[in-house]
Amino acid sequence: MSEKRRPAVLMLKDGTRFDGAGIGAPGEVAAEVVFNTAMTGYQEILTDPSYAGQIVTLTYPLIGNYGTTVADDQSRRIQSAGLVIKELAGIRSNFRSDSHLHDYLAGAGVVGIDGIDTRELVLKLRVDGAMNGVLSTEDFDSDSLIAKVNAVPDMNGLDLVPRVTCPTPYRFEPRESYPVRGGETLRVVAMDFGVKRNILELLAAQNMDVTVVPAATPPADIMALEPDGIFASNGPGDPAAVTYAIATLRELAGRRPIFGICLGHQILSLALGARTFKLKFGHRGANHPVRDELTGRVEITSQNHGFCVDPASIPPDVEVTHWNLNDKTVEGFRHNELPLFAVQYHPEASPGPHDSAYLFPRFRELIEGWKTSR
Repeated sequence: MSEKRRPAVLMLKDGTRFDGAGIGAPGEVAAEVVFNTAMTGYQEILTDPSYAGQIVTLTYPLIGNYGTTVADDQSRRIQSAGLVIKELAGIRSNFRSDSHLHDYLAGAGVVGIDGIDTRELVLKLRVDGAMNGVLSTEDFDSDSLIAKVNAVPDMNGLDLVPRVTCPTPYRFEPRESYPVRGGETLRVVAMDFGVKRNILELLAAQNMDVTVVPAATPPADIMALEPDGIFASNGPGDPAAVTYAIATLRELAGRRPIFGICLGHQILSLALGARTFKLKFGHRGANHPVRDELTGRVEITSQNHGFCVDPASIPPDVEVTHWNLNDKTVEGFRHNELPLFAVQYHPEASPGPHDSAYLFPRFRELIEGWKTSR
């Protein structure tokens, strides 16, 4: 961070303006502005494909103090459209770090801003809801910026999955980050709506041989891989707009055990006949309390979603298994007859607590039970 800081501006759709200093790359980006309340894990947040098409505001005031390392990337690149923080740390004091956050952003061509009152910004987003904005180090004219914001499409009806899914199928190679469970190796096909690496690592740790396929892969091609189970991943955008994946999961339901996370949870619910809706400002953070109705246990969860399943629309053969204790929204379900279940939150953490890691062995047990009963 040796170069002179450049001015930067964040303009919201309602005309609220924040002036600060640019971090990362110079340039301009327009997208939905959201916030995340996690105290750590900024690199995992930036590389989470669920943030595609969004400018992320971090509520913790000092960001970048432990730098970045390639080992913590959750996907091939930074996925967030931009970054908004209160203060960028001047030094990186961690032995694992291989670059400063500013250089990490700049190397990826991602625009950021610091030096603004993120408390004021987050309060506005909580009161008025997530809204589109433009972040710029080039244009400082308010009228021009507002015109650019008004040209940004609304998140409702927006399919962002094509931006983040893999172009071709591939076999996942784990980094041996976790001890691998014994027993039979199970074949799992992961539908990539924007999957995080640590999800695949935890599937592999359950002794699952994972093949990742593009989101639009037809059901016949998935079944041709002879999977023991199917996984529907997290991802960005409006789930109702991902019509091809809804149709695929509708056809696959009951033919193999299925586990869904985040966008996969929403798409699977739509495939079963439920509806989804957009939350006012979403759930994004690492301390959301969720109750598992099957055990009565409360878990602290990592979350990143702007849409949710409408509980009134859930069909009678589907049981809600998890509820959010903050706002009573649906956080998980299972089918009472078909071998499938899903959760809205991120049990793989990265960042966040590990309270929900039990869901990965639960998926393996579901597959094993289904195979035994055939």
